Amino acid sequence: MTISTIAVTGGNGKIGSAILEHLADHGYETVNISRGKRCEGVSDTYITANLLDAGETYGAIAKTGTDAVIHMGTIPDPYSDPDYRVYESNVMSAKHVLEAADSLGLETVCLPSSINAIGSEHQERNADIRYLPVDEAHPRTPDDPYGIAKHAMEVTADGVGRRPSTDLTIASLRYPWVTTEEEMREHFVEADRSLEALAKVHPATGRDVLFSYLAVDDATSIARKAVEADFEGHEVFWAVAGDTTAAARTTDIAAEYYPNAEIETEFGEHETLVDLSKAAELLDWEPQHSWRDLSTTRL
Repeated sequence: MTISTIAVTGGNGKIGSAILEHLADHGYETVNISRGKRCEGVSDTYITANLLDAGETYGAIAKTGTDAVIHMGTIPDPYSDPDYRVYESNVMSAKHVLEAADSLGLETVCLPSSINAIGSEHQERNADIRYLPVDEAHPRTPDDPYGIAKHAMEVTADGVGRRPSTDLTIASLRYPWVTTEEEMREHFVEADRSLEALAKVHPATGRDVLFSYLAVDDATSIARKAVEADFEGHEVFWAVAGDTTAAARTTDIAAEYYPNAEIETEFGEHETLVDLSKAAELLDWEPQHSWRDLSTTRL
C-alpha cells in the first residue's frame, strides 16, 4: 500500500486543519474538501463541495487523485441544527465518502466517530457503562440525535467493509473532546478536578464521557496512523488520552461514579477508563500528551 496524497474533508475546522498541518509535516500531499471559503493555508489543493450531495462528493474526491480520505466534515454536536440535519450530516456524508472511495479504488477511509456512539454526554440519561475499562465491544446505547448518528455511521462502515468486492481499509475513531493546550490549561490544570468537584463539571469532561479527553496533537497522529494502517474491512478504535481529566485516582473515580460496572483490570493511578490496546495493536498508536504535563509550565 502506497499513499502519497490524502484528502481531508472539513479541513477548515479545528481538528481538520490540525490534521492537514500534521500530514504536511509528514511529507504528504494534502487536499482540503470543505464547504465555503478556505480558512487554512496548509493544504496543497482546496476544493469546495457539499458532502451531502453524492455527486459532488464523488467528483471532489475523483478530481484530486487522492489515495485516502480522512473525513472530518460533519456537524460536531446536536445543539445548533435540527435533529434530522445532525443525522444526515454524520451518516449520509460518511456514506457518500465511502461509496466514492470504494468506486474510485482508494486505499483507506478514516471516519470521525465519537464517544457519543456508545451513548454519552448529549442524552438525558446517564451513559450506560457496563464494565471498565470500556473497549470497542462495549454495548452502544445512544438515544440522542448525535449519538444515534455516530452509531449509525459505524454500522454503515461495517456494512461497506464486509463487502467481498471492497478493498478499502476503514477506520472509525471514537474521539472525546479534542483539546488545545489553552483549553487543557483552563479546564483541567487551573480548575478543581478533585473527586468531590467532578459531580459539577461540564458534561464534556465528566462522568458520561468517562472523564476522557484527547490532546489535538494525538488526535492528528491517530488519524494519520489510521490511513497508514493495513487491515481488512472496518474497525472501530478508541482515541482518547492515556489518563483521565481528574486529579483523583482512577480506582476512586470508578468506585464513586460507576459502582455497578464490572471492573476488569487494576488501574494505574490516573489511567484512562478506556481500553486503548486495539489502537496500539492495529495502528501502532498510543497517546503522547497529557494535561498533567502542563502543570508546571506556563504559556
